[in-house]
Amino acid sequence: MKIAQDKHYINSLYYKIEQTAKYCRYLGNQVFQKLNMPLSLEEFATLDTISLYDEICQRDLAKLILKDRPSTGRILNTLEERHYIIRFADTKNNRLVRKMKLTKEGKTVLEKATKLIREYMNSLPEFLSQADIEQLETSIIKFKQGLEKEVEMNI
Repeated sequence: MKIAQDKHYINSLYYKIEQTAKYCRYLGNQVFQKLNMPLSLEEFATLDTISLYDEICQRDLAKLILKDRPSTGRILNTLEERHYIIRFADTKNNRLVRKMKLTKEGKTVLEKATKLIREYMNSLPEFLSQADIEQLETSIIKFKQGLEKEVEMNI
């Protein structure tokens, strides 16, 4: 994949994507604070991922949420202490692993948080048309898939 060369990194596509991701994270954290959410943005993303991949193991979860295993473990400890998830031993490829799933309480808090976030995000001004959003999503997915082939992730 060839990307136009620029003299400065801060003018590169890579930096622009990184900068945009940081704005998204800042906005997410601000929204969670403004709405007095019972979860942090990271905890919400973790619960949402577990809801999508029921009985996922911690290693696979860490890869999906892009956190190292110790950070993932700390998030999971907090969620387990709040009774939002349960963890249990299981086997995967003949190896003992810890898996997790949402509790009823975890599903409830996730549903409430998702509803509040959607309502808030829908109240924001529209920056892009639906066609622009679909095109951007397609481009980001292609870019990410290209990067995944090049990046070695030690999670």
